[in-house]
Amino acid sequence: MEHTQLPWFVAGPVLGLCVVACRALFDARLGVTGGFSELVGKLARRSLSFDWRGWFAIGVLLGGTVFALAAGGPDFHGYGWLTRSFDGGARWVIAPVLVVAGALIGWGAKAAGGCTSGNGLSGNSLVSPASLAATATFFGTAIAVSFLIEAVV
Repeated sequence: MEHTQLPWFVAGPVLGLCVVACRALFDARLGVTGGFSELVGKLARRSLSFDWRGWFAIGVLLGGTVFALAAGGPDFHGYGWLTRSFDGGARWVIAPVLVVAGALIGWGAKAAGGCTSGNGLSGNSLVSPASLAATATFFGTAIAVSFLIEAVV
């Protein structure tokens, strides 16, 4: 099955419009960490009264789930060395690795005070010095790690 995604010239403007809509409707920054923090906080208090951030996170989860189901199930390709290393019989390893990686990214984003979407999309559009520095750090680290993994694997 071929991996398909929205082309950048469609996805980019759609994300930009989401940032503008979030600012116009809620006077807030668009970011996923705030939504997951809202969900965790409210569910820990046994409350289901979420604000827009909680519903946004629920929409991200449900949207990904609906897409995976419509596409015939989860499709684990395109993860570089992870996909190549665990292809075939050990393919079941990929999902737990991605879940643990996602949890670590979430913890790091919460500890850092924001995620890549919040800093990269909303913060940079507001020309926030902290967001510009954070985004440069995200990209610089990703580039360095990709070179490191390519050299090791």
